[in-house]
Amino acid sequence: MKILHKAVAGSLESSDVLISVEPADEGLSINIESVVLKQWGARIRQVVEESMQAAGVSQARVDVRDHGALECTLKARIETVLLRAGR
Repeated sequence: MKILHKAVAGSLESSDVLISVEPADEGLSINIESVVLKQWGARIRQVVEESMQAAGVSQARVDVRDHGALECTLKARIETVLLRAGR
């Protein structure tokens, strides 16, 4: 999948995550800000990387602003943002 334009999914509410994705010239750049970064930062990064790989995205800039979202919420937001960015 190719990222065609910038897209956003989610919110900054408690227990949610705001994810934005935009095209990049090369590679996958992931920036994570989270209230639980020390505890769950590595897992958040892993979920983002696995989701991008599963969707076939190898070039994108991804910004994750997490406010304590569950993993299923994170995955849902990633799926949504990728659908929006690929149209």
